[in-house]
Amino acid sequence: MRKAMIFMGILDDGDAEWLGKKNSTKYVPAGTILIQEGRPIEDLYVLLDGRLSVLIQKMGNREISSLFAGEIVGEISFVDSRPPSASVVAVADSHVLVVSRPVLIDKLKNDTAFAARFYRAVATLLADRLRGTVSHLGYGDSTEEIDPDELDDALMDSVSMGATRFDRLLKHLRIN
Repeated sequence: MRKAMIFMGILDDGDAEWLGKKNSTKYVPAGTILIQEGRPIEDLYVLLDGRLSVLIQKMGNREISSLFAGEIVGEISFVDSRPPSASVVAVADSHVLVVSRPVLIDKLKNDTAFAARFYRAVATLLADRLRGTVSHLGYGDSTEEIDPDELDDALMDSVSMGATRFDRLLKHLRIN
């Protein structure tokens, strides 16, 4: 849910409403592969409920991450247009918001304010994920203790509004 609060907190009310109205939901039964490593994807996903697992073939399909409500999936491939570097599998019955690439690209081209907020939200999530990974791996020899779950003061103001927007989105989509 933390990711949803960050993402939806950077977007505004109109952006969240657009996501719910111009895109569709998909039921993903447990065991279903949502994203296959190495195969191009056409959509971006927001996990609305359930649980997904991120797996990497080179690591023997070992789970490298669990994803819960509010996580964005497929954003890296959306940004760089390359095939995904990991597979994403539903480990519990789940619902996702399917954000169509062509619909999103059209919105980004025609609404520069939305584009700025959207790319800032994606960049913030990617930075948050990278900080968590670096913290987990113990990269560098910094003696400074950094809590990977700590939010920047600038984000704190928008987090509660992000939670409200995510809840509204779930209610609009009748999930939960």
